Amino acid sequence: MPVETGGRVHCRLDELLAERGLTLTALADMVGITVVNLSILKNDRARAIKFSTLTAICEALGCEVGDLLVVSPAPRPA
Repeated sequence: MPVETGGRVHCRLDELLAERGLTLTALADMVGITVVNLSILKNDRARAIKFSTLTAICEALGCEVGDLLVVSPAPRPA
C-alpha cells in the first residue's frame, strides 16, 4: 500500500529566490508562468506541477529539483 505524502512535500522557492536576490515577479517573467501560479507553488498549495514548469523554474534558478522540492519525514506512529 502506498504511503500517503499529502502535506509533506515542501517547496523551497522562497529560500531559493532570497539566496539569488530575485522576486517572484522576476522569476515569473523569466519562466513565463503567472505570479499567481508561482505563489501557489511557493505557499505549498500546489496539488501538481508539470515537468516543463519544474524544469523551467530549476533552469532559471540554477538548481536541481531536490533543491526546490523536499519531503518532510513521516510522523512516527504513537
